[in-house]
Amino acid sequence: QVQLVESGGGLVQVGGSLRLSCAASGRTSNYYAMGWFRQAPGKEREFVAAINWSGGSTFYADSVKGRFTISRTNAKDTVYLQMNSLKPEDTAVYYCAADRNIATLNVGSWGQGTQVTVSS
Repeated sequence: QVQLVESGGGLVQVGGSLRLSCAASGRTSNYYAMGWFRQAPGKEREFVAAINWSGGSTFYADSVKGRFTISRTNAKDTVYLQMNSLKPEDTAVYYCAADRNIATLNVGSWGQGTQVTVSS
């Protein structure tokens, strides 16, 4: 099991930027694919971005392509989500996820979530 701790959320104005961090710990956490999901009030949790264990492959939801960038440290134990050109519809609780298989991130380990609020 991998333990995940997110940080970096907050309140930002439309067009602003935030960087979320997710620190992973656990015996083999650096071999896990990691990603971000978000859940807005009254909506289901949705995929945002994912990165494979080596950092060589990244995937994004269409709604964030060109605005968000996912990356991970060389030690592979921290993943970042750089969010630029933020919109009100990006407001949500953002969750970090990890799993051995990038295709099953949604059923892997989860962090506690961090709130992102974009004000207009």
